[in-house]
Amino acid sequence: MGMTRGFGVDIGGSGIKGGLVDLEAGALDGERLRIITPQPSTPDAVADVVAEIVEKFNWDGPVGVTLPCVVKHGIAHSAANVDQAWIGTDAAELFSQRLGRPKDQIVVLNDADAAGIAEMRFGSGVGRDGLVVLLTFGTGIGTALFQDGKLIPNTEFGHLEVDGHDAEKRAAASVKEDKGLTWAEWTPRVSRYVNVLEDLIWPDLVIAGGGVSKKAEKWLPLLEVRTEVVAAALKNDAGIVGAAVAAAQGLRH
Repeated sequence: MGMTRGFGVDIGGSGIKGGLVDLEAGALDGERLRIITPQPSTPDAVADVVAEIVEKFNWDGPVGVTLPCVVKHGIAHSAANVDQAWIGTDAAELFSQRLGRPKDQIVVLNDADAAGIAEMRFGSGVGRDGLVVLLTFGTGIGTALFQDGKLIPNTEFGHLEVDGHDAEKRAAASVKEDKGLTWAEWTPRVSRYVNVLEDLIWPDLVIAGGGVSKKAEKWLPLLEVRTEVVAAALKNDAGIVGAAVAAAQGLRH
């Protein structure tokens, strides 16, 4: 590859963060910059913030950008926790124009897929073949699926129906917060969700990510599932790192 540094931007409902990435270490190269997501989080408003972040670092190489959306061929097809105007937006074209660089230097991908790429390359998925699922527990539940290390993009398993409910409405980390649940009260909801998932796709490994992965020792031991579950390793930097990896590889789907 020859390029040891890359750049990633991770767009979330509350914050947009980006920075230089050491592609050999799989870690941020220096500090990241985080800017509060504009409200409303329209494509133009968000693109302005992305440009501000990229310009701050004087970066002129390929840029990877994550969106909390299903992304195919650079176009957003859903919008979770960002403005509905994203649906149907050619995000790759938007960022290409706003950053003043060719479209082939921009890679846009789903945020959970980006985190998964980072975990498989540098984190808890290293050396793991078979079917691996990353689950990110946050406002909702994001998912990334890998078969023998190859990404199967845009899975939306956080929206599986579990006992008549959208899974993430019962088992996301935000539900624990909103309802004031203890780890012992929340974890059975996660177990029930994973049981449904594992009966459908029979994974070999589940990597648990999102903010709650920092407290893995409090709840992973309480899970009642048959699949091996491990905590994500890269924590909140996974999206930035994965985006930079995808951009450096010119990943397209």
